Amino acid sequence: MNQLHPEPGPWEEYVEEFIQVNLGSGQWGAHVKEFWSLKQERNILYILYEDMLENPKREIRKVMKFLGKDLSDDDLERICLHTSFKAMKENPTTNYTTIPSSILDQSASPFMRKGICGDWKNHFTASQSEKFDEYYQKQMSGTDLSFRFLV
Repeated sequence: MNQLHPEPGPWEEYVEEFIQVNLGSGQWGAHVKEFWSLKQERNILYILYEDMLENPKREIRKVMKFLGKDLSDDDLERICLHTSFKAMKENPTTNYTTIPSSILDQSASPFMRKGICGDWKNHFTASQSEKFDEYYQKQMSGTDLSFRFLV
C-alpha cells in the first residue's frame, strides 16, 4: 500500500525477514524499547490500542489528565464519537483517502482496515505465531513493557 516503502513480498517471507531483522527499518524491539525508555526522561504518555478499544472514555480521561485539562461529560461523549474507529474510517482527514495513490495505494488495502484486536490470528500460522512469541519475549526482556495480545 505504501508506495514509499519497498515491496514487502509474500507474507511468509516478510514475517521471517521481520524476525531475522533484515528489514530496512531496523529491529522492531530496539525501536520500541528506545521510545519506551524515554518515559524516564520526558513527559510522555503511552496508551495501548487494546485499552482504547476496551474503554475509550477511560483512555480519553487519561489523556486529559496528562494534559492537565478537564472535560465535561458532553465533551467526552463528543470526543468518543469522533475518535471511534467507525467515524475515523469514514473521515477523509483520518482515513487518508485524499492522499494520491502514487503515495498510498488503498486499492491494495485500506489504510484503516478493521479496527479490531486479534486479527493476527487470521494471518499467522501456528509456526509463525510460535516464532513471533519467542522473538517478542527476547526483544522485550529487561523492560517493564507488556503488550496485550487480545484474541
